[in-house]
Amino acid sequence: MRIDKFLKVSRILKRRTLAQEAASAGKIMVNGKAVKPAYRLKVGDEVELCFAAGSLKFRVLALKESVKKDEAASLYEVIA
Repeated sequence: MRIDKFLKVSRILKRRTLAQEAASAGKIMVNGKAVKPAYRLKVGDEVELCFAAGSLKFRVLALKESVKKDEAASLYEVIA
């Protein structure tokens, strides 16, 4: 699954275009490397999003095309 789609489906970012813009600006790192919006995410990858207020680091637990809002948090686990 593409990184931009995963961020939208998991509800980490609200819109896919926002995820694409963040990736194009180099604000998304997977396993320590900056990635483009089309990067193919795999289960077990560690993703870091850099925001102006700080960063969010999480590990991918599952890849699903669509999930309900209640189940979105089950796709990843936050790493401290």
